Amino acid sequence: HVQLVESGGGSVQTGGSLRLSCVASGFTRGTLCMGWFRQAPGKEREGVAEIDNDGYTSHASSVKGRFAISKDNARNTLYLQMNTLKPEDTAMYYCAAVPGGCGSWYTEGDFRYWGQGTQVTVS
Repeated sequence: HVQLVESGGGSVQTGGSLRLSCVASGFTRGTLCMGWFRQAPGKEREGVAEIDNDGYTSHASSVKGRFAISKDNARNTLYLQMNTLKPEDTAMYYCAAVPGGCGSWYTEGDFRYWGQGTQVTVS
């Protein structure tokens, strides 16, 4: 069974930091694109960052310089380090994955597997 398990969300003050993690299991060997999305009340789900099989990354303009996506292949774990958090970062954050390369910037419909989501609240 394919499974993505997220953790690390919580409530922090403006300017604080959080580190989200996503442990992946049940995938066969091969190329894999992974990413982080977020959705705030009344808004569409948006891409935050993504990383391909070779470790190349892309970040949304709104989080560049503050957030960093990374992964530990040995531990099958994806991370999102979030620094200098702002109230506008408040959202449900989701881990996502899809077999193959990331290619150009992927959207919600491009990812096949999703985690349960973890809430991040900044005030």
